[in-house]
Amino acid sequence: MFTFLTRYFFSITSRLQWSRRAPRWAEERGDVPGWVLITLMTAGLVLIIWGLAGPALSGVFQQAIDRVSAF
Repeated sequence: MFTFLTRYFFSITSRLQWSRRAPRWAEERGDVPGWVLITLMTAGLVLIIWGLAGPALSGVFQQAIDRVSAF
């Protein structure tokens, strides 16, 4: 009798806990501040590299266009 009541009690409590538990997709919120930081840092790196290498790349591009248009 005692084992039946114990199993019945644990069965009911496990069902109640399952029904109150949030769905799996609700538990996985993600790391939004991390992604924002990564995006801002990437944009900053692009601007710095573009600022440093932009004139050199423009010169290389202009030389290539001049060579092609000379023919």
